[in-house]
Amino acid sequence: MSKKTKHEPHEEHADESWLLPYADLLTLLLALFIVMYAMSATDNKKFEEMSKAFNTALSTGTGVLSFNSAMPSDKNLDKGKKNSEENVVSNADKQKQKSQLAKQEQEDLEKLKKQLDQYIKNNGLTTLLNTKLNQSQLTITISDNALFASGSAVVKPESRQLALAISNMLQQFPTYNVVVSGHTDNMPISNNEYASNWDLSSDRALHFMKILLQNPKLDPSKFTSTAFGEFHPVATNATDAGRAKNRRVEVSILRKYTSDTQETSVTGK
Repeated sequence: MSKKTKHEPHEEHADESWLLPYADLLTLLLALFIVMYAMSATDNKKFEEMSKAFNTALSTGTGVLSFNSAMPSDKNLDKGKKNSEENVVSNADKQKQKSQLAKQEQEDLEKLKKQLDQYIKNNGLTTLLNTKLNQSQLTITISDNALFASGSAVVKPESRQLALAISNMLQQFPTYNVVVSGHTDNMPISNNEYASNWDLSSDRALHFMKILLQNPKLDPSKFTSTAFGEFHPVATNATDAGRAKNRRVEVSILRKYTSDTQETSVTGK
């Protein structure tokens, strides 16, 4: 009688194929946490190295974790900081230089004003001329009686010396712009030479400026003449005294820099 072979009961084995994607998922999660941590760190160089390593290990080199362009390098940060500091220093130097130039300008104009005031005093012209220095200009105001006959723009021969004296003082400061302006009162002009006060004030300013520019040491490109007619009075036109003040020629030496000093207003007497 043949001997029957005894078979072991068949054991059922569970399907473990799910372990592979699960392990891959855990690996990817770990990589994600590491990358997030690296992004929050300040060491950009280490992050770049770590990013390259994960790109090599977990991808085909397509640069999924490449953030080089999104995060500035230490070198760029240092360069930007340096440029910012240089701009601050440059602006401070410019402001300092401007303050020094404004201070020198103030000293120049004060010196010129003292010279003019002394000339006015020495020549007994205190009733005909005065000077005023403020934050925009130094102005020399000359009464029309000191320069012209009534209704005329021709400078009196005895008054040409005044213009030459002023030009000699101006030549010490040749870089300043100078405006010569003519002014009248509001009385209508009544002669055949001038149709209006505009024309008279224009000619007076121009003729006086031409005498100033007879000094070859003055630069004509720095000079301008202008006419204001009766429209910039400094006193009332209702009285003879007021109208006399309004008939004038002004020589204005213009500032080039804003002065930090307080406005100064001095009238020669």
